[in-house]
Amino acid sequence: MRLTRLFAAITLGLSCAAAVAEDADQAIRQTLKAIQADLPVEAIAESPMPGVYQVQLEGGRQLYASGDGQFLMQGYLFQIKDGKAVNLTEQAESQGVAKTIDAIPASEMVVFAGKESKTHITVFTDTDCGYCQKLHSEVPELNRLGVEVRYLAFPRQGLNAPAAKELTSVWCAKDKQQAMNLAKTRQPVPDAQCDNPVAKQYALGQMIGVTGTPAIVLANGKIIPGYQPAPQLAKIALESK
Repeated sequence: MRLTRLFAAITLGLSCAAAVAEDADQAIRQTLKAIQADLPVEAIAESPMPGVYQVQLEGGRQLYASGDGQFLMQGYLFQIKDGKAVNLTEQAESQGVAKTIDAIPASEMVVFAGKESKTHITVFTDTDCGYCQKLHSEVPELNRLGVEVRYLAFPRQGLNAPAAKELTSVWCAKDKQQAMNLAKTRQPVPDAQCDNPVAKQYALGQMIGVTGTPAIVLANGKIIPGYQPAPQLAKIALESK
């Protein structure tokens, strides 16, 4: 009889906990919907900090909320472990970014792979960006060092800019690698039109926080804004795989 009562109490407790979590989920979603109806919420769960919920947006961005949805926070959540501060928000966002990037088919990228790739980087790029061109000139060196380079389109001046048209021509070319080489060496790229992912990739970049080019995403989802010399970039990429 005592065991029966104990199991009943445990079951009731679990049911109440589930109900509380569900209530928090609904309250937070209602608040977010009121602020921005189309906010792309992917998941809501308890954060490592007691009483605070973690809101994961599509693409990996993180928000934090109280269980009643009355308080929202945007910023970094740190946990102190062994006297060191661990950035839990950055970890979660990187995992979300990596998941999003890994879901993109290679056919929608312009890929430069070496003979023995040990890891990869994904670069949001523009064709008329000076540092993008400098980075591209070092792609053979990155390949030699074991880093595959995958390009996504990011016309930083918008989809109506001349660079967006050139990026479209690159992605619609029969030989996308050759077209990219032409664009990055300031040579004319033959006009081409097709059903292409340029607009979708531009929107993705904005969603994960890309504001300029080149924006380099490591295999673990960490974003490095701006150009890095090939030896330094390869070292970072290989250490993060």
